[in-house]
Amino acid sequence: MALVKMLSILVLLVLGLAMTRRDLVSGSSSSCIFPAIYNFGDSNSDTGGRSAALTQIPPPYGETNLAEKLGLPYVSAYLDSIGTNFRRGAKFATGGSSILPGPFSPFDLGIQISQFKQFKSRTTELYKNLSDSGIVENCSSVSLPHPDDFSKALYTFDIGQNDLTFGFQNMTVDKIVAAIPGILDGFDAAVQQLYGEGARAFWIHNTGPIGCLPFMALPFKFRNGTLDQNGCVAYQNNVVQEFNQQLKERVNQLRNNLSVAAFTYVDVYSAKLSLISDAKNQGFVDPLNYCCGTFVPTFVMCGLSAQVNGTTIHGDACGDPQDRISWDGIHFTDAANSWIASRILNGSMSDPPAPVSNACP
Repeated sequence: MALVKMLSILVLLVLGLAMTRRDLVSGSSSSCIFPAIYNFGDSNSDTGGRSAALTQIPPPYGETNLAEKLGLPYVSAYLDSIGTNFRRGAKFATGGSSILPGPFSPFDLGIQISQFKQFKSRTTELYKNLSDSGIVENCSSVSLPHPDDFSKALYTFDIGQNDLTFGFQNMTVDKIVAAIPGILDGFDAAVQQLYGEGARAFWIHNTGPIGCLPFMALPFKFRNGTLDQNGCVAYQNNVVQEFNQQLKERVNQLRNNLSVAAFTYVDVYSAKLSLISDAKNQGFVDPLNYCCGTFVPTFVMCGLSAQVNGTTIHGDACGDPQDRISWDGIHFTDAANSWIASRILNGSMSDPPAPVSNACP
């Protein structure tokens, strides 16, 4: 089951790429044609990898499906072998993943890169065997990307949130900050490996304001901590901003060292914080008022239940998530992600400030 409540940004990224194709046909000056997308990340962009590989995510996850409303196919999860079509790329992201090996998922970024390399190698070998045998002259019907597509594809990253979340749960602020360069070494190594495999277009999201997630802010508030004017844990967001600044510096270094490639750094943090700080005017309720699951009288995760003094407390979903920013206290709703995607795809929050349609070398 896809974690579709949180996928609007990358679904709309697919829409942006579809628009690029139309622009080219109509004579627009846009120069990018991305035949495929390869995504690396965590639950913010997982379309079903964790459910396929580990334990199926229970309802009400998967009840809304923005991609179907747009008439677009999902980029299939690499780990989901049932009915998949990888012609337009694959998602290696899985819920709980981190850049470095961590406790939330076995599929850290290094593993995701290894999976991609195996996928590319086996796909290339299959096409060669088919070509050598003369079985397939027109490969458009094959549900795998053409080997030439790998160097023309867009490679997207949305990962790092779980590295910092683990730090907030187990380390002092000073130790978390001291760990950031090592975390980013793992990110740097991943990009270098993809570049060695022929990747040339990179679209890199920074990490959002973790301190604004209800899952982080509400426990802090109930421990008598003071939230800032946006209802966020300020010190956590300060650490995230330090992480993002160092990430941007790494991207600049990669841009200088790998001059043939194109790197787009996307300030998702600012987009998300902008929505949170102006929630009411944008048609949303209190950002801490998430849709699925409960926090009082006890914490119950979305879709689960717990016994409290002989009473069963269910982590049910709200009737209409369209006015909520947070779906389950951790992930954004479709409505919120759609709002954010509309702000980032045009390039106004990117470095360089170019839309996704111009994110190629």
